[in-house]
Amino acid sequence: MLLRNGIIGFVLIGLAGLMSTCGNNNAEGKATFRVRLTDSPADYDHIYIDIEEVRVHTSGTAEEEDGGWQTLDNINAGVYDLLELSGGIDTVLASMELPAGRISQLRLVLGRNNSIVVNGVSHELKTPSAQQSGLKLNVQAELSAGLLYDLLLDFDAARSIVRTGNGQYILKPVIRAIPQAQGGSICGTIAPIEADPVIYAIQASDSTSTYPDSEGKFCLRGLEAGTYELLLLPSGNYQDKTIENVNVNNGQINDLGTISLNP
Repeated sequence: MLLRNGIIGFVLIGLAGLMSTCGNNNAEGKATFRVRLTDSPADYDHIYIDIEEVRVHTSGTAEEEDGGWQTLDNINAGVYDLLELSGGIDTVLASMELPAGRISQLRLVLGRNNSIVVNGVSHELKTPSAQQSGLKLNVQAELSAGLLYDLLLDFDAARSIVRTGNGQYILKPVIRAIPQAQGGSICGTIAPIEADPVIYAIQASDSTSTYPDSEGKFCLRGLEAGTYELLLLPSGNYQDKTIENVNVNNGQINDLGTISLNP
């Protein structure tokens, strides 16, 4: 099976800007590095991903294995339903105390129990052999001793699943790496759920978008600090809505509560 012992490397865009939140390892010259996983909603019943290991590529330490690759030892291995990790929900995949220094890459090692459920029917989720060696990008990320670094992997499920002409489903991961302490979040709940809007956070000429999950919850993560306009474009006969002056602060979540859309 293609996914057995497959290694999918995820480009850590923006990792160089990681910021710390807390820690107590300064005396040992180490930092705590923690990897979290979340997902954007997609129109499937379930997407099951079997995660066996999380590895990072480091430099400048005698504890390196495999030419700088280290396996994070506190791993929550198992099969994750990505669609349960949306609407502001995330989970810790792995963590480890690492010597202060540079991290250049990160990889997830997948097991063989990967599948997708569409309209109640389960299908094997394949990975192209070309991706088993990993997608890599050299970055400049420095960990300072005594600090905790959180990296959020935002899995875009809708863009990561490809259906072939013969009815097979292929996993082509699209993941955004977000240093949580560097950015802030805008979260809330849409009512009624049936409105199902596209939600845009707009600042000047830039925008970020998401959809609510099956419970109406949404969360726009990794936003730069500042003031945003929130634009909601619902489906059906519901009216558009704009919320002005939504503030985002580094390392904080601005929970807007329930946002009601009118028919």
